Amino acid sequence: MSWQRDGDVWISPETGARWVPTIGLEVHAQLSTKTKLFCGCEVSFGAPPNTRTCPVCTGQPGALPVLNAGVLDLAVRAAIALGAEVARETHFDRKNYFYCDLPKNFQTSQYDHPFCSGGGVKLSSGTFIRLNRIHMEEDAGKTMHTDAGSLVDLNRTGVPLIESVTEADLSSPEDAYEYLTRFREVLQFAGVSTADMEKGELRCDVNVSVRPEGEEGLRTKVEVKNLNSFRHVQASLEHEIPRQVAAYEAEGEGAVVQETRLYDPEREETRTMRVKEGESDYRYFPCPDLPKLHLSEALIEEQRALLPELPEARRARYQAELGLSEYDAGVLTGSRDTADYFEEAAERSGDAKAAANWVSNELLRALGAGELEAGSLRELSLRPSDLSLVIEKAASGELHSKGARELVRECLRTGAGVDETIQALGLDEVIDDSELEGWCREALEANPRVREEVLAGKDKALGACIGPVMKASGGKADPKRITEVLKGLIEGGS
Repeated sequence: MSWQRDGDVWISPETGARWVPTIGLEVHAQLSTKTKLFCGCEVSFGAPPNTRTCPVCTGQPGALPVLNAGVLDLAVRAAIALGAEVARETHFDRKNYFYCDLPKNFQTSQYDHPFCSGGGVKLSSGTFIRLNRIHMEEDAGKTMHTDAGSLVDLNRTGVPLIESVTEADLSSPEDAYEYLTRFREVLQFAGVSTADMEKGELRCDVNVSVRPEGEEGLRTKVEVKNLNSFRHVQASLEHEIPRQVAAYEAEGEGAVVQETRLYDPEREETRTMRVKEGESDYRYFPCPDLPKLHLSEALIEEQRALLPELPEARRARYQAELGLSEYDAGVLTGSRDTADYFEEAAERSGDAKAAANWVSNELLRALGAGELEAGSLRELSLRPSDLSLVIEKAASGELHSKGARELVRECLRTGAGVDETIQALGLDEVIDDSELEGWCREALEANPRVREEVLAGKDKALGACIGPVMKASGGKADPKRITEVLKGLIEGGS
């Protein structure tokens, strides 16, 4: 049955009753350090299993943790970027639970004194999604279940994370998707995390409850855990909200229990993982092996000074100073790599709008289509200086638009330089006006009705001649110049 929605209100197809969801997110982000949180083991994605471990991160007797100072620096910078209040004193706690990929049988985390609180993220609608807290913690290992049994890889054990917890300010799957998009942008621009979900560097847990419209307070919440894509976050909510509504309508209050569920993307549904633990189940207590942390004003101000211009500010500047549309500004600030590439190309070429068009329409399109081995603009062989050269040559008339696109695509494909590729494609061959005029005369003779239609004010008819001229020139003629020559011949009666 189809569910109707009125804004953020879900309308039951069975009863017509109106239900309101309340959503909160817990997001784990890996910090971009070279080594782990409490030891010197390298943080390395894709390394052979259990090759990035030591007595500390595997919890061997007598091994003591030492805080990686770089983790604290990046965590503080993230807090500042998100507008949070940094605590001047904080400490680590032990979160006790037992699982095969947690070798110490506890996770070093933060409970009652996180290193920061408050802050948040503003959505495009203007809605401000508040953060309750952000805390530092270590990651667990990875368990892989196979037909032959369960295998454990401890390479990720001890990798530094920050976990951010929102207030219950979200009310739709779409807002949850946008929040995560903007949250990741802030972390990437601040330089604290690459937040690559394919590498497990950003993971999300969703908490959601529903209540009848007009009912005060919140009903039982359900957690959907370990979502590794924004699309899965949205899809899991689109299933879980109707599931809870249907349960209440069928069985009344008490039908929904506090539990942890998993999302199955193949079946597009959530299913029970375990009954949700309470905080008391974890038996938190301060970690006896780590001293309290005292965060100085000097440390906080140092990280504030390292903070670059953030995406929201860049979007506003691109529109106000560079004359870009809201849409283009949004596309160009989709990642820090994209924004930095665009800005360098725009500054070098002196043409921000042309640089924006090239980055959006050609480079990002090629990346998105999987045509290139690169994963981001930063990895392209075509550097911003190369793109600015193409922009300048197109503006001066040395290259026409089709030739410029062909040039850029060939540079991306081969990795060769701009000047070298121009020669290889023959784009530097000069077509003189007499040669071009001859091709235009031939095209008009082959299409005699074009002359009559253009004289009658129908300039679109020239399209029938432009194609043949382009073919005769081997694609090297400038369509704009072809149009000028054709109109001159027609109007001059030649």
